Amino acid sequence: MGGLDYYLPVMAMLLLQFIYAGIALGTRAVLLQGMSPRVFVVYRQAMATIVIVPIAYFSGRNSSSWSLNLRSFVLIFLASLIGITLNQNFYYEGLYLASSSMASAMSNLVPAITFVIAAFVGMEVVNIRSLRTIAKIAGTMICVSGALSMALLRGPKLLNVENLPSESAMGSSNGENWLLGCLFLFASGCCWSIWLILQVPMSASHPNHLSLSAWMCLISTLQSTVVTLFLEPDPNAWKINSLLEFGCCLYAGVMGSSVSFFLQAWCISRRGPLFSAMFNPLFTVIVTVLAALLLQEEIYRGSLIGAIGVITGLYVVLWGKAEEVVHVTEGKDPKLPIHTTEEVKILMNNDSSEITYCTSDLEEQLIST
Repeated sequence: MGGLDYYLPVMAMLLLQFIYAGIALGTRAVLLQGMSPRVFVVYRQAMATIVIVPIAYFSGRNSSSWSLNLRSFVLIFLASLIGITLNQNFYYEGLYLASSSMASAMSNLVPAITFVIAAFVGMEVVNIRSLRTIAKIAGTMICVSGALSMALLRGPKLLNVENLPSESAMGSSNGENWLLGCLFLFASGCCWSIWLILQVPMSASHPNHLSLSAWMCLISTLQSTVVTLFLEPDPNAWKINSLLEFGCCLYAGVMGSSVSFFLQAWCISRRGPLFSAMFNPLFTVIVTVLAALLLQEEIYRGSLIGAIGVITGLYVVLWGKAEEVVHVTEGKDPKLPIHTTEEVKILMNNDSSEITYCTSDLEEQLIST
């Protein structure tokens, strides 16, 4: 049974990557069929709200977990606006204009972008004399260079050369839209990184994570609705025209915002944030292969080289972060949580027999994507 406990987080992370791949491919399919990306965001968040709000309400109805002070409300409102409303609108616009493989590869930029933003706001210690800091900076530069290569150096086609005409029936594939899609995806990554940074003060102000998630889903649904009403004047855009569109909205809302949140949080609590982040490139591989087989997406040499650069830079950044993560393994219990060396403060009494660990979740929030 111990062996099963050891491999359960691995199995959960593999399942999580396939869930993400299903969302990316399904969403790409319905967007190419004509569904508005902005309307899809509204329906996805509405589905997630319908699922998570009742659970959060009944689990905390006898407590004050739903009450918000002004600071908590402002932080949740900003986090919902930046991390969900803007992030998802940018992401799905980029997914439509570029490709699902490009969107999945761009998601590997998030740890590097987060490191840059965290360094500017003082949440990351930058020591040029440290090899780990140099690795994080070099990895960030490699990630950005890879992303630029994917956007600008498409090169000759490697797959689906004969299956698709130059102007693909599966969606617009000209250079202008491709570059615009890459910019949207990069903006989405920046929004997601800012959301991770905002998690630190927001969690401190409102520590109930289930209630916090429910509030963000509810507020982001309202925000996305207002944005869509302004940007999508055609009332026919709100119609769900097929079972596929409804199923994708339901799947993205339930699996993408409820089940995946639980699996990600559980895996991080068992193995730590680095373990979770190591599986991100697998999502890129799954989406790239399935998109070429199922959606007949073109794969370009420049995009492939750039994706390899992004993934390589990601692992360099993670190696630089690895020194900051230590296992608290008193008794060698694998279920004990993982903390960072900068956050762990050991308070010992006079006889040195009692140790208390005081930690925060900053590192887990910054690395986890």
